[in-house]
Amino acid sequence: MEWIAGGTIAELKEKGTKVIKGKGHGIALFFHEGQIHAVDNRCPHMGFPLHQGNLKDGILTCEWHHARFDLSGGGCLDPWADDMSTYATEVRDGDIWVHSKPKQQRSIDRYRQRLKEGLEQNINLVIAKAIVGLIEAGESPAEVARIGVTYGTTYRMAGWRTGLTILTAMVNILPHLDRKGQILALYQGMVHIANESARGGTRFLLEPLFNDEVNKDRLARWYRQAIEVRDVQGAERILLTMIRNGATDKELSDMMMAAVTDHFYMDTGHLLDFHNKAFELLEHVGEGERERVLTSLLPVFRAAQRSEEVHSWQTPINLVDPLMEAFSKIEDLPFGSRKAAIDEDGLVNTILADNPITTVKELTRALQEGMDPARLAQLVSLAAMERIAHFHVQNDFGDWITVLHTFTHAHAVHKGLLRSSTPELVRGIYHSAMSVYLDRFLNIPKAKEPKGDPDPSDCASDVGELLALLNTQQQVQEAAEWVANYLDRSGDTKALFNALGHALLREDAEFHSFQMLEASIDEYHRWAKEDSVIARRATRISLLAVTRYLAAHAPTAREIPHIADIAWRLHKGDHLFEEK
Repeated sequence: MEWIAGGTIAELKEKGTKVIKGKGHGIALFFHEGQIHAVDNRCPHMGFPLHQGNLKDGILTCEWHHARFDLSGGGCLDPWADDMSTYATEVRDGDIWVHSKPKQQRSIDRYRQRLKEGLEQNINLVIAKAIVGLIEAGESPAEVARIGVTYGTTYRMAGWRTGLTILTAMVNILPHLDRKGQILALYQGMVHIANESARGGTRFLLEPLFNDEVNKDRLARWYRQAIEVRDVQGAERILLTMIRNGATDKELSDMMMAAVTDHFYMDTGHLLDFHNKAFELLEHVGEGERERVLTSLLPVFRAAQRSEEVHSWQTPINLVDPLMEAFSKIEDLPFGSRKAAIDEDGLVNTILADNPITTVKELTRALQEGMDPARLAQLVSLAAMERIAHFHVQNDFGDWITVLHTFTHAHAVHKGLLRSSTPELVRGIYHSAMSVYLDRFLNIPKAKEPKGDPDPSDCASDVGELLALLNTQQQVQEAAEWVANYLDRSGDTKALFNALGHALLREDAEFHSFQMLEASIDEYHRWAKEDSVIARRATRISLLAVTRYLAAHAPTAREIPHIADIAWRLHKGDHLFEEK
């Protein structure tokens, strides 16, 4: 039925306004300035009944948050609220008829535009509503992410930082989340991009060099030289020239990662992690974004700390000279792609021990005996996760981030080496291992590993119990014990990952928590592909580490996800001004 009866015109003139039943919602009728107007009775801002609003001089004002609308056209004067839906009307023999379909159709293009506007104005509710609308309309998460990438790489002069990293991490974990979790993940990424880019200035790209004949090897050398002296603008022109001259993602990654590992553990590990995330992001959004994404990494080099210049890397034990010696030994190695005859459990324990010089020697021996560098990096990542799993709460709370930095750096090295094993990036394995060593004091005292369930025949608990547990502060050991029991009882890890995702996404989470969740999930799934003693050790440690980290950082005020919940309820047609 396309037309809906709206009563008589005489009745409407007398009352001034009335509400009739539309398709699943009310339609408000107004008689104003001699004209009949029909609008969706739900305020598009937060759903308040518009028939209770104030109407004057053609402007309808919602009485709840005072959003103002052009009554005849539906347009909203306030950027934080959406436009209002209006309906065609006819008068037949004194009776009013209202068309059942609004004049304005909410298309994917309109949701895309609203997402851009939400980012530009830094309005969380607009961002949330646009993402809900896009995902529910069938838009791919990659296309949603592309809007954030374009905005975040353009409107922050200082380049890549936390917002784009969070967005990439959240896109990576989408397969492990339910539909609402996926919306929350994209929303969290977009909100952090908007917040970080607000008043951040516009970043204009430079032109590539005019020389089309310079070869890629020379360009790569020029690039590393430019980064060495912190010549960010020169590096940008060289990078753009590489892209224009047809460089592959592998060639670009090899060049850029080498410039990072030319120095030790740059910017407390962030730089390598950011580079890895940038190339992961390109896998989602495509090569068309390479120029903006990759050049956005360069401004960070201006002030990035080089750890070989830091006191702790030189005294009381000189870590620099043994590493430089090791790098000279591996420079010309034909790296293998196999599991060498190495005691992997023992190697992880060596990395966690108190003798960094022995660790350097053992890493070098493993490579010389043909161990796949990516596998070696995976073992170092496991050692870094163990630091988190055994981090004692008697430590300074801020040092959770210290062990987190080591892990995310080790994970980035691991992921980078899965793409390409170069001697330059292999250096990152050693950097990670030395950071694991330097973090050793954070396991003194060492937090005890959960006992687990001695009777594995017990039924696994519902993951809702874990979410309830994390509603109380500092349930670190209790949450770890719950997960250990859940695993011993053969609980569904898919449900557990979804619960851990929601445990993070329902919070006003700090940047590093997003890194922790994504890296742990990725490491878990890579270990889960094999059946071995060390794989069983690694999968358990990865889940205990992420659980303890999230438990230490929850709960928070939860303002950000609350806004997403409002958007979700509005999309479903809930009345927010009433009790649930």
